[in-house]
Amino acid sequence: MELTGRRALVTGASRGIGRAVAEALAEAGAEVHCLSRDPSALAALAASTGGRTWSADLGDDAEVWTRLDELVDSCGATPDIVVNSGGVFAVAPLAETTLEQFDSLLRVNLRGAFIVTRAVLPAMLERGSGHVVNIGSVAGRQAFPSNGAYSASKFGLRGMHEVLLEEIRGSGVRATLIEPAATDTPLWDPLNPDADPNLPGRDQMLRPDDVAEAVLFAASRPPHVSIPLLQIQRG
Repeated sequence: MELTGRRALVTGASRGIGRAVAEALAEAGAEVHCLSRDPSALAALAASTGGRTWSADLGDDAEVWTRLDELVDSCGATPDIVVNSGGVFAVAPLAETTLEQFDSLLRVNLRGAFIVTRAVLPAMLERGSGHVVNIGSVAGRQAFPSNGAYSASKFGLRGMHEVLLEEIRGSGVRATLIEPAATDTPLWDPLNPDADPNLPGRDQMLRPDDVAEAVLFAASRPPHVSIPLLQIQRG
């Protein structure tokens, strides 16, 4: 799974799945650009991957556009691989979910992925190559109690991805939706899932490296091979 000479952008790269993806792509030889809102964590990541970092909050439209413009200007080209892995998570019944919570999840998980994709897609289509990898969730195809806002964002991401597949057909640009089951990342820390019988325990979850390997597999296929959807779960 060799990616030498390829340039990749990973959002949400400071921790969890995003960090594991950035490290896996760098190990495979890609030049990795990492975008996150945590500058200190990005600095540590840059030291381990040798990649460049860009600080931006996916919930801030102007900030994301600015950083992506700076990235393209500095490299002279749009990335070959873009992984939309930045996201937020919250659990609450719909009757208790506030409008602010609902908007926050959609703004980062769905709108953020749209902004990044919208920024890179025209150049990918023009050159006839590129790969957009969206990190979805099992909650984007299956309903779970107290996941109303999160599922809305991930079902939305799946819908946007399906339209993207139709619009890039035959263009040379590829797109993959990775839908992992529950994955042991810091997003679970505030919830303490091991103490909640309604949530999966951490020992039942996937690891971030499991998802990173799926991303690496999809991104390293030869140009004539496309993997539109990859669902992974604990065996």
